[in-house]
Amino acid sequence: MSENTGSKVSYFLVGLGIGTLLGILFAPKSGEETREYLADQADRGREYAQKRARELRERAEEMVERSKEILASQKEQIAAAVDAGKDAYREKVKAH
Repeated sequence: MSENTGSKVSYFLVGLGIGTLLGILFAPKSGEETREYLADQADRGREYAQKRARELRERAEEMVERSKEILASQKEQIAAAVDAGKDAYREKVKAH
Protein backbone atom coordinates (compact mmCIF):
# COMPACT_ATOMS: atom_id res chain seq x y z
CA MET A 1 0.00 0.00 0.00
CA SER A 2 2.85 2.42 0.77
CA GLU A 3 4.26 1.84 -2.72
CA ASN A 4 0.87 2.81 -4.18
CA THR A 5 0.79 5.94 -2.04
CA GLY A 6 4.35 6.81 -3.06
CA SER A 7 3.41 6.46 -6.71
CA LYS A 8 0.39 8.70 -6.28
CA VAL A 9 2.49 11.34 -4.53
CA SER A 10 5.12 11.14 -7.27
CA TYR A 11 2.49 11.56 -9.98
CA PHE A 12 0.95 14.45 -8.09
CA LEU A 13 4.31 16.23 -7.76
CA VAL A 14 5.11 15.70 -11.45
CA GLY A 15 1.68 17.03 -12.39
CA LEU A 16 2.13 19.99 -10.08
CA GLY A 17 5.48 20.80 -11.68
CA ILE A 18 4.10 20.52 -15.20
CA GLY A 19 1.08 22.64 -14.29
CA THR A 20 3.28 25.32 -12.78
CA LEU A 21 5.55 25.37 -15.81
CA LEU A 22 2.61 25.62 -18.21
CA GLY A 23 1.04 28.33 -16.07
CA ILE A 24 4.20 30.41 -16.22
CA LEU A 25 4.69 29.83 -19.97
CA PHE A 26 1.14 30.82 -20.86
CA ALA A 27 0.72 33.55 -18.28
CA PRO A 28 -1.10 36.63 -19.64
CA LYS A 29 1.54 38.92 -18.12
CA SER A 30 5.11 39.52 -19.20
CA GLY A 31 7.96 37.73 -17.47
CA GLU A 32 8.88 40.84 -15.50
CA GLU A 33 5.29 41.39 -14.36
CA THR A 34 5.00 37.73 -13.40
CA ARG A 35 8.26 37.88 -11.41
CA GLU A 36 7.05 41.03 -9.64
CA TYR A 37 3.73 39.35 -8.89
CA LEU A 38 5.44 36.23 -7.55
CA ALA A 39 7.85 38.33 -5.46
CA ASP A 40 4.93 40.33 -4.07
CA GLN A 41 3.04 37.15 -3.21
CA ALA A 42 6.16 35.72 -1.57
CA ASP A 43 6.52 38.90 0.50
CA ARG A 44 2.86 38.71 1.52
CA GLY A 45 3.28 35.07 2.48
CA ARG A 46 6.40 35.85 4.52
CA GLU A 47 4.66 38.75 6.28
CA TYR A 48 1.65 36.55 7.04
CA ALA A 49 3.90 33.78 8.41
CA GLN A 50 5.79 36.28 10.57
CA LYS A 51 2.53 37.75 11.87
CA ARG A 52 1.16 34.30 12.72
CA ALA A 53 4.46 33.35 14.38
CA ARG A 54 4.30 36.51 16.53
CA GLU A 55 0.70 35.77 17.48
CA LEU A 56 1.52 32.17 18.37
CA ARG A 57 4.55 33.28 20.41
CA GLU A 58 2.42 35.81 22.29
CA ARG A 59 -0.23 33.18 23.01
CA ALA A 60 2.44 30.75 24.19
CA GLU A 61 3.91 33.42 26.48
CA GLU A 62 0.44 34.14 27.89
CA MET A 63 -0.13 30.44 28.50
CA VAL A 64 3.24 30.13 30.25
CA GLU A 65 2.43 33.10 32.48
CA ARG A 66 -0.99 31.69 33.30
CA SER A 67 0.55 28.32 34.08
CA LYS A 68 3.06 29.98 36.40
CA GLU A 69 0.23 31.77 38.20
CA ILE A 70 -1.78 28.56 38.58
CA LEU A 71 1.30 26.69 39.80
CA ALA A 72 2.06 29.41 42.36
CA SER A 73 -1.55 29.33 43.58
CA GLN A 74 -1.51 25.55 43.92
CA LYS A 75 1.85 25.72 45.67
CA GLU A 76 0.37 28.16 48.19
CA GLN A 77 -2.66 25.91 48.72
CA ILE A 78 -0.46 22.86 49.28
CA ALA A 79 1.76 24.77 51.70
CA ALA A 80 -1.32 25.93 53.62
CA ALA A 81 -2.66 22.36 53.72
CA VAL A 82 0.69 21.04 54.98
CA ASP A 83 0.80 23.75 57.67
CA ALA A 84 -2.76 22.95 58.70
CA GLY A 85 -1.86 19.27 58.92
CA LYS A 86 1.18 20.04 61.06
CA ASP A 87 -0.90 22.24 63.34
CA ALA A 88 -3.57 19.55 63.68
CA TYR A 89 -0.91 16.96 64.49
CA ARG A 90 0.66 19.21 67.13
CA GLU A 91 -2.73 19.85 68.71
CA LYS A 92 -3.47 16.14 68.79
CA VAL A 93 -0.06 15.38 70.34
CA LYS A 94 -0.61 18.10 72.99
CA ALA A 95 -4.03 16.70 73.81
CA HIS A 96 -2.57 13.26 74.63
